[in-house]
Amino acid sequence: MNNSEIRDISLAESGMRKIEWVRRNCPLLTDIKKDFERTQPFKGIKIALSVHLEAKTAYLCEVLKSGGAEMFITGSNPLSTQDDVAAALVSEGLEVHAWHGTTAEEYEQHLTHVLENDCNIIIDDGGDLVHKLHTDMKDRLSYVIGGCEETTTGIIRLKAMAEKGELEFPMVLVNDADCKHLFDNRYGTGQSVWDGINRTTNLIVAGKTVVVAGYGWCGKGVAMRAKGMGAKVIVTEIDPIRAIEAVMDGFEVMPMREAASKGDFFVTVTGCCRVIGKEDFLRMKNGAICCNAGHFDVEVDVAGIKEMAVETAQMRNNIMGYKLENGNWVYILAEGRLVNLAAGDGHPAEIMDMSFAIQALSAKYLVENRGKIKEKLVKVPADVDRAVALRKLQCLGKDIDVLTKEQEDYLNKGL
Repeated sequence: MNNSEIRDISLAESGMRKIEWVRRNCPLLTDIKKDFERTQPFKGIKIALSVHLEAKTAYLCEVLKSGGAEMFITGSNPLSTQDDVAAALVSEGLEVHAWHGTTAEEYEQHLTHVLENDCNIIIDDGGDLVHKLHTDMKDRLSYVIGGCEETTTGIIRLKAMAEKGELEFPMVLVNDADCKHLFDNRYGTGQSVWDGINRTTNLIVAGKTVVVAGYGWCGKGVAMRAKGMGAKVIVTEIDPIRAIEAVMDGFEVMPMREAASKGDFFVTVTGCCRVIGKEDFLRMKNGAICCNAGHFDVEVDVAGIKEMAVETAQMRNNIMGYKLENGNWVYILAEGRLVNLAAGDGHPAEIMDMSFAIQALSAKYLVENRGKIKEKLVKVPADVDRAVALRKLQCLGKDIDVLTKEQEDYLNKGL
């Protein structure tokens, strides 16, 4: 088991079946894997990866390893690691430090053990690896070429660091790539959030009122899928432009204080804290269900409702009930953590095929341009984004038009 820390190596066979299913449904990553096997872009490179550790992430790790990388892997959320997938990766010779249901101390320990390997590329989901390197493990910074960030929340943290002059190496903003946020955040989050809610609650969505907090790309996807299942949708926002967009998309827009009394389901997708707070819980209907699809477990104030509750009860797996002083029960899914991963399998494989293709090619870009990148916040190169889109179209069996020489000349002639 090398230096790995996992729950149970005997679970590997189950994990391998999950990974094989992903392989069959990620043709773009498989195509990139063949390129990497031939060119070995990561030969001699150590990669630290902290992403939700399930089968699609495991396949990304295999793809990077096929390019010569030495992989050191952990999860990015205490409840999203699948122990059988972790075991499968260890059985294939990769080093993993993760298990489902880690304590806060164990989670930090796993991050530390990954980074102790003096890694050159950081692949992060939410920014915990980067944060630890810049706080507790500054002595390891000199080994880092750069990194890639998968999420909106992680990019918010990176921008804050960069503005203070604290970010020590270039980070590629993978989440901002068109082939990431337009599909992963919108269609992936939209589907996987409702997969998690539906399998956990076994309740109908049609005819209910759904409150979606945040109307970024993830919020758009969650709202769109709720509408498609027959729900009435209310959006809460702090950005006036996004609020207008929600109105024109056909949704009601109002503050959370007003929406709290109307919703049957609440989904937070903001990256902020206490989006649903104590005052909101007291306004909610008896039986209201709250969950989070942002990165950290602070958007729904779980600590606050625990303090308020006069009674608690485990209602079903991943559903905790809190009885409030007004007699109403409010239910929290998956401890306020990412409902699509803590209570589901995450985004569909075909969606992550594109997102992880961007990750793999961005990591390759960092290695190829080692020492040449001056900026700390790096956009995914346009040619990488476009190449992923074109290759995905080929995988889908779709062709598009190409400009003729006459058309190119016409567009380029200017005024």
